[in-house]
Amino acid sequence: MEPAAVTEPAVHLGSLFADKNFTVALTMALGSIGPAIAIGLIGAKAVEAVGRNPEAGARVQTVAILAIAFAEAVAIYSLVVALVLKFVA
Repeated sequence: MEPAAVTEPAVHLGSLFADKNFTVALTMALGSIGPAIAIGLIGAKAVEAVGRNPEAGARVQTVAILAIAFAEAVAIYSLVVALVLKFVA
């Protein structure tokens, strides 16, 4: 019985990371995970705060929206970096 022939993998890791589209996709994926988690946590804590003190609902809502906007800015920075990598670099 002959041993099975050793074949080369279909995709080499070196060529995978050299592909510009993969780098752009990885930048967007990793750059959007953090803001997504942060926005979820901000929303959860805002709902918890309003549940504990309903009279402060308007103030909590204002602070939460501001914090969500700052977290979303990080995702927008990631988008800008991905677009620069795609079309400039």
